[in-house]
Amino acid sequence: MEAVAWRGLVYTIFILHFVLACQLILLQPLVSALDGKPGNAADLFERVSQSIKVKRYTEALDDLNTAIEADPTLSEAYLRRASVLRQLCRYEESERSYNKFLELKPGNSVAEKELSQLLQARSALETAQSLFHSGDFKKSLEYVDKIVLVFSPSCSKAKHLKVKLLIAERDYSGAISESGFILKEDENNLDALLLRGRAYYYLADHDVAVRHFQKGLRLDPEHGELKKTYFGLKNLLKKTKSAEDNVSKGKLRVAVEEFKAALAIDPNHIAHNVHLHLGLCKVLVRLGRGKDALTSCSEALDIDPELIEALVQRGEAKLLTEDWEGAVEDLKSAAEKSPQDMNIRESLMRAEKALKMSKRNDWYKILGISKTASMSEIKRAYKKLALQWHPDKNVENREEAEKKFQEIAAAYEVLSDENKRTRYDRGEDIEDMGMGGGGGGGGFNPFGGGGQQYTFTFEGGFPGGGFGGGFPGGYEFHF
Repeated sequence: MEAVAWRGLVYTIFILHFVLACQLILLQPLVSALDGKPGNAADLFERVSQSIKVKRYTEALDDLNTAIEADPTLSEAYLRRASVLRQLCRYEESERSYNKFLELKPGNSVAEKELSQLLQARSALETAQSLFHSGDFKKSLEYVDKIVLVFSPSCSKAKHLKVKLLIAERDYSGAISESGFILKEDENNLDALLLRGRAYYYLADHDVAVRHFQKGLRLDPEHGELKKTYFGLKNLLKKTKSAEDNVSKGKLRVAVEEFKAALAIDPNHIAHNVHLHLGLCKVLVRLGRGKDALTSCSEALDIDPELIEALVQRGEAKLLTEDWEGAVEDLKSAAEKSPQDMNIRESLMRAEKALKMSKRNDWYKILGISKTASMSEIKRAYKKLALQWHPDKNVENREEAEKKFQEIAAAYEVLSDENKRTRYDRGEDIEDMGMGGGGGGGGFNPFGGGGQQYTFTFEGGFPGGGFGGGFPGGYEFHF
């Protein structure tokens, strides 16, 4: 029994020595400072430097932590660890490591400088986050770029915040580039996939955006923001297609509601909404809803002032609202931007003609009759108004009466002549058309000087009651 016990004791001692020997062999590079071989410490720190260079921060920290556990007095390991943690913006851990190093190496200028940078970076990150939430994106971006990422270049919080800020500032290309760097380091980074997808979304590159969202959802099917953004995009595309399909089917009123529903999904998606506003404007023009069309086209032009089609459609909308000068202005601008487009030039000519016609006297309106009035209706209206506004019956307001009487006579001069009336209805510019000359005041004035004479002939006489019981039929009077 004693021999067995003795062999067991010897075996146990052998195992313990073997384990100790293995530990010494494995930890030799990490505890080199203890055995007076600085070359082994140099190997450790060289390995740590290489890990940091290829952004294997976890491996570098593992090596440093193991070295510190083996030798809590290995000051250089604390400094290296503090620096890595600062770059990752793990500021509390980093600060503790700097302080431990300074306990071992009081007054070290390098550590004191880096600790100051840590404090600046931490404060800047907190300020940047606060500015982001308050909506001051530009200032927030300055803190991130000029302080945080200078002292903490591998800070994932700062990198993600920068991408969010670039999106908020509508620098979508910049956001795509920055999020691409994050994904190069970690292709499965869900936040980077979400943000990069959003940047493509706001550029209206929806296919690429969908691919980013789908990849993220494959990694985490329950990711709230990814689900919300992905299904929001799918709904937007569905509403847009429905609106366009209804336009092609001639269901214009249904299309109007679909366009409005699509626009309500994301008012900030201007790269897509500009086309929705334009589509809605075109439908409203076709429906003759000029005022509503004007609003939609203006929304499109607010987003893209160079959108020629929106200028043309707004010009058409202004024609519907009888804003002749505005229509000419928009269509002229569109024609200048696209001088070879004959359709635009035809629309411009039509608007210019409408503007010119709008400046003529409206003879139908002056006589208070419709454009389809018969000759007998024209004569009756003329006789009634001529009697009403005859200067001899309006002594107290003779000047106004003379002007009105002149307009009435000019209107009758044109509308009672079939040839002149036809030419007037076609919009022809006939300067000597009627007493009013087509412009009100440039033609013959029966009450002016110069000795000219105008003859009014009323077949059937004036209605009674005007001048002592009325004039007999066919009576002529002169001015």
